[in-house]
Amino acid sequence: MSAADETLKTDEPKMPPAASPDAPLPAVSWFWRWANYLFFIPVLALATVFFGTISLLCGVWDKDGRQQHAIARVWAQVLLRVAMSPVALEHAERLPVNQAAVYASNHLSYYDTPVVFAKLPFQFRILAKAPLWKVPFIGWYLNRSGQVPIDQSSARAGVVSLGHGAKTLAGGMPMVIFPEGGRAFNGELQPMAAGAAWMAIKAQVPLVPLTLVGTYEMLPIHVYALKPRPLKLIVGEPISTVGMVTRDAEALTERLRAAIHETYVAEHE
Repeated sequence: MSAADETLKTDEPKMPPAASPDAPLPAVSWFWRWANYLFFIPVLALATVFFGTISLLCGVWDKDGRQQHAIARVWAQVLLRVAMSPVALEHAERLPVNQAAVYASNHLSYYDTPVVFAKLPFQFRILAKAPLWKVPFIGWYLNRSGQVPIDQSSARAGVVSLGHGAKTLAGGMPMVIFPEGGRAFNGELQPMAAGAAWMAIKAQVPLVPLTLVGTYEMLPIHVYALKPRPLKLIVGEPISTVGMVTRDAEALTERLRAAIHETYVAEHE
């Protein structure tokens, strides 16, 4: 093994173990099931196709993604209004506006992405699983708007993908990532991969904890029955990465997870 390969192996961000698919799912009443079949699902699907089509058209001339991001924000706000679920953004003063940062959030629901797009008041890019680029409309938007795919087919491919994310940060564009790698099966915080910390350290930008509250109860995984409720997006204290090296990514990830966990637990007491 070469020295370069050894360094790559040592510094590569570790992926968390998959959450158990055997976790019990919340019960859903007949009323909410039929409300979703007859109203929520059709309207949300139509809104997504409508705004996705507009965004794709804008992608022809919108090279910096500004217009497409604005459209995505309107789409997210419409989805939240249709869901009758207002979002409170808490501690917005902690957002490091006008500078690049990595925003790392817990992941509870399909609605996490609309909440983040609707409430963060600046343009950003997301790091998402590469297979999403093959999904019609979603993949087309991700590609045209300059989002960053994470290839998890191998450790080396993953590090290369994170390197692209670090370059995006170095160019001044904030990144949003869900370090758990997937939605929680039981609403509890899952183990986190070190990719968010690795990118923040590589680009020497702050790592900002984001805590989502309420989206699991609103639309949990594998339960396609949305239940309107108030939501929160809580901004944690930014964590400086100045002077850190990529070997510090695991420790920084634990610090990130602890910050999100503490906030999430406090909201459920």
